[in-house]
Amino acid sequence: MHKVDIAIVGGGMVGLTLANALQALDIQVAVISDKPLSKSLPNDPLLRVSAINGANATALQRLHVWQRMEQSRLAPYTSMTVWDKDSFGEIHFNSADIGAAQLGHILENQVLINALAESVRGQNVTALQGQIAKVLWGQQETMLMLDTDEVVACRLVVGADGANSYIRRQANFPLTFRDYGQTAIVANIHCEQPHDQCARQVFTPHGPLALLPMADPHTCSIVWSQTHEQAKHLLALDDTAFSHALTATSNSVLGLMSLASARQHFPLVMRYSRQWASDGVVIIGDAAHTIHPLAGQGANLGMQDAFALATAIENCLKANKDFSRLRHLRPFERERKAQAIKMIAAMDGFKTLFAGDNPLKKLIRGAGLTATDHLPLLKQKWLNEAMGW
Repeated sequence: MHKVDIAIVGGGMVGLTLANALQALDIQVAVISDKPLSKSLPNDPLLRVSAINGANATALQRLHVWQRMEQSRLAPYTSMTVWDKDSFGEIHFNSADIGAAQLGHILENQVLINALAESVRGQNVTALQGQIAKVLWGQQETMLMLDTDEVVACRLVVGADGANSYIRRQANFPLTFRDYGQTAIVANIHCEQPHDQCARQVFTPHGPLALLPMADPHTCSIVWSQTHEQAKHLLALDDTAFSHALTATSNSVLGLMSLASARQHFPLVMRYSRQWASDGVVIIGDAAHTIHPLAGQGANLGMQDAFALATAIENCLKANKDFSRLRHLRPFERERKAQAIKMIAAMDGFKTLFAGDNPLKKLIRGAGLTATDHLPLLKQKWLNEAMGW
């Protein structure tokens, strides 16, 4: 029997971010994961990456997590270019526009997870490996029964267990979801020309292609979101034909491109939980929301959930309030639901505007991008928003 104040179900970026943010508080925390938290890193970069914005990077530095990451695998980007395929619209962003050293960092997810896991070892956090077999909800305490025969008793369960959250289902939180109608193809590619620490995105009639700069100057991570039919066609191509299609779609902006890894793919679905909290339980990250990856804000949104929840719990402790009660979790729920809805709406708007090849829409897109590129105050506002400031 493990008796703790808070049990975090999920050992990914969001769950471990919360565990780190709670370290300074006088409470006991358990992190339950169905797989080992840390993994050894191969020499070649892993496929799953995230763009971490300035606000989250600063928060991780304050927690002394950022410093634990393998610095040679961090990929800062200082500029960003977005353009519309088959149109004249193009917009450029630069970190100098807002007086910042960089716009963000591209990180392999496991690099950050390793640092987060290392940071909580030996503190007031107990790490347990196993799957939740049963949840027994109580008035003042919840029992989590693992398939390893271990039992965790806690005052508050935090579901940070991903898009198919077991905790969300057990709590009976209603879910709204919608198929974006697209499949994301991810891979690492070798570029003939150096990426110059520039993140690039091109919108095509079938969906966006993102070229994310990695630590190696000739390596990029791609997220190519296409309609299911078009993605199926691209995945059926051999490596050479796929590389040619990639080079053509990007207008050869980095010269010839070639695959440097296998390809993976997954369907894109918007999910939004209409309830995030109840007495003794709260959900965060992908358990509460998933959005289109076209702006790279999914991980940032989830990490901000974790930091906001940690602040809410700290405020409850200072005011001698029970942080496990719904009435004290309501402010957190309202704030984060509003941010999630705002981001979902923005992603839906971008996806709708840039989808298809209707001549009028192409004209509006081109004119809008070009005009915005000459409005420095608007660009600065967008950058501050994207960086979490």
